[in-house]
This record gives sequence, C-alpha cells and structure tokens, in this order.
Amino acid sequence: MLKIHKLTLGSYQTNTYIVHDSLSQDCAVIDPGFDPQAILAQLETLGLKLGTILLTHGHFDHVGAVKALVTTTGCKLVMSQGDYSQRKNPMNDYLYPIHDADFCQVQFCEEGETITAGGLTFSVMETPGHTWGSVCYLCDDAMFCGDTLFAGACGRIDLPGGDRAAMFRSLERLSEMNTDCRIFPGHGESSTLKQEQATNPYLRGCL
Repeated sequence: MLKIHKLTLGSYQTNTYIVHDSLSQDCAVIDPGFDPQAILAQLETLGLKLGTILLTHGHFDHVGAVKALVTTTGCKLVMSQGDYSQRKNPMNDYLYPIHDADFCQVQFCEEGETITAGGLTFSVMETPGHTWGSVCYLCDDAMFCGDTLFAGACGRIDLPGGDRAAMFRSLERLSEMNTDCRIFPGHGESSTLKQEQATNPYLRGCL
C-alpha cells in the first residue's frame, strides 16, 4: 500500500513528499527543495531509509536539498534529461546549479518508463511547459505533478524553461485522461484529477 508523508518547506512553501510501500523501509523523496535536515529528521522518525530522489523538474525550490541528501544517504537521483541539460546555463537563475554533478549518478527518466523506488513502481509522464523537462510520476492512485498542475491552477510559464504551447499540450493530456487519481502538486493542497477536470479552468482550455 502506498504511504505518502508531506513536508511543506522553505519560503516558497514547496511540497516535499516521502513515499514508500507500507511494507518497505526503503523510500523515495520527491522534490526535496529545502531543509535537508528536516527531511532527514522525518525519515528517522518514520524509520525509513532513503534510496531514491525523484525530481519533477529542476527549479531550485524543488531541488535545493538534493546534494545534501545524496551525500548523506548515498541515494540515487532520478530526473529528466531536459532539465538536467540546463544546469550550467547562466541564464537560468531558477535552476539549481548542479555543476559538480559527479557527486552522484543521475538516472534520466523518459515518457512511459517505470521507476522502482521505495517498494513502489512509478510511471513517468512527460509534461513540459513549466520547464523543458517537467514530468509527473504516477503510482497506484496518485500523481505527483510538480508545478505542472495545482488545485485550481497550473504552473507558471514565464520562468526559464516556460513554454506556453508545451504547457497547453501537457494540460490537454491531463484533461483527457480517463481515470481518477489523487494529485499531489509541488505547492498548495492536494486534489483529484476528476475534480480538476471538472473545475480547473486551465484544464478546460484557458491558458
């Protein structure tokens, strides 16, 4: 059974998710943007061992704690190559400068791929628009959608990597999904995909 623990961290109130199977002591952390010590303390409280970090995208408020967590725990890092390739672009002030990427091996994820972490299986859905390489991770009845989709809103497209046409196509994909799932965004409250399809103007063609 999927277990989800949410920490809301930093001045940007970024949602960091600790996820694992109820029978597993291994876990994954999704979008650790701030305060690695708070994340490590929560892992200790829960009795969990961090094996994998999953990034929905590369903005600094979602990845700021990555290096500290990797060097402390030895976990692996999974993200899209689209955002990773921008890490040395000096114009991208919102992208965490993982210049010294040798501190870990990065596993790149692609559309339709499955990732095993925390005793769970995550399916990758590419949803560019907020950044070049934004992705959503689907696991059981949950979608971890980063800054692609919020409750009642969607992610900004005026930051580095933002693309209006790409975001429109990504939101259109989400609007056409014939399944319900819980959505866990990078900021704000959780919702369900059916609720957002029914009420979110950005899933109804407004962008």
